[in-house]
Amino acid sequence: MTLESIKLFYEALKNTDLSVIERLVKKCLDEQVPPIDILNKGLIQAMGIIGQEFKAGQIWVPEVLLAARNMHAGINLIKPHLLKDKVPSKGKFVIGTVKGDIHDIGKNLVSMMMTGAGYQVIDLGIDVPRESFLRAVADEKPQLLGLSALLTTTMLEMREVLISIRETFPDPPKIIVGGAPVTQKFAEEIGADGYGEDAIAAVELSNRLISQGGK
Repeated sequence: MTLESIKLFYEALKNTDLSVIERLVKKCLDEQVPPIDILNKGLIQAMGIIGQEFKAGQIWVPEVLLAARNMHAGINLIKPHLLKDKVPSKGKFVIGTVKGDIHDIGKNLVSMMMTGAGYQVIDLGIDVPRESFLRAVADEKPQLLGLSALLTTTMLEMREVLISIRETFPDPPKIIVGGAPVTQKFAEEIGADGYGEDAIAAVELSNRLISQGGK
């Protein structure tokens, strides 16, 4: 795809009209652009620009959420084609908001961004008990597990989930944590494999952990 094409995807992701990205993706499919190119060279590259703008403080969370929503719509259109072409995923990513916490905006954004980055995402939802995380890891055998919390009172539950996972599985997934009250220092204290400051950082961290050799 050309720089002009990436610009079109970038502008479509920032558009409040969902039909703009849908028309663009359908146009690319009609023109026989490979679905994997639409994903990697269109949607992901454009979202990468938006991610850099967010990091630089040039745009804010509502604009990232809008872009993520549009990206999700684009991915849904090309997903059947990707499956038909047997495009491999980067890995499985299980995520959930820990027990006692019902906040999900940040978790949902991470889920959408990880899907867009090529991961198979299993979202367990909010207020997820430890047993559900254990069951998901046993059933799905993910390379990565994401724990989210927005309340300081539920942060410690992350430690309990982490301990349970590592005590139960001889080859546990890499565990990353995030949420408004969570810090790099806290992640290190509980022994997490990484801390995602925001959804963009979570994707970058996941890519690094996978490249270093996930499960």
